[in-house]
Amino acid sequence: MKIGLFFGTFNPIHIGHMIIGNYMVEFSDLDEVWFVITPQSPFKQKISMLGNYHRLAVANIAVENYPKLKTSAIEFNLKQPNYTIDTLVHIEEKYPNNQFCLIMGEDNLKGFHKWKNYEVILENYELYVYPRISEGKVEHKLLNHTKVHKINAPIVQISSTFIRKSIKEHRDISTMLPCDVWKYIDEMNFYK
Repeated sequence: MKIGLFFGTFNPIHIGHMIIGNYMVEFSDLDEVWFVITPQSPFKQKISMLGNYHRLAVANIAVENYPKLKTSAIEFNLKQPNYTIDTLVHIEEKYPNNQFCLIMGEDNLKGFHKWKNYEVILENYELYVYPRISEGKVEHKLLNHTKVHKINAPIVQISSTFIRKSIKEHRDISTMLPCDVWKYIDEMNFYK
């Protein structure tokens, strides 16, 4: 299978993430999208960051009814700080029969040349890039690279930061989260 890896803290996962993930499996050649939950760095404790397994639980609720969308906690047991190249090597060893690709926003592609071993990543993995509204330009050599695929997914201007802030302010943002995710976050009193 060809699997797109969508990395993030997903603090929390919201409809923007779901729209992008679903768009990728329905309108590209990817068979599945895995939301790879990035662990909380022990060196950067954020008060607003839910613990690793809480964020994973919320993401599992979000993908429950979407068989082509999965979650992965593969980075939870990797040495920190962790780099994408290390995760890719590890995930390929664990699932040797699958082909893995990276999903990223266009804003991340702009800084991709600063990633550890980005040349190795580009040589061995395809990048599926969705549009984002942001400043700056993507390097010409990356835009036209044969391993970089621009996917014209919808631009969704919702952020997890906005979601957390709104919940803290007791605003009803239930439409911005999958229904069961909203219920769970509300019941657990997360982000309040």
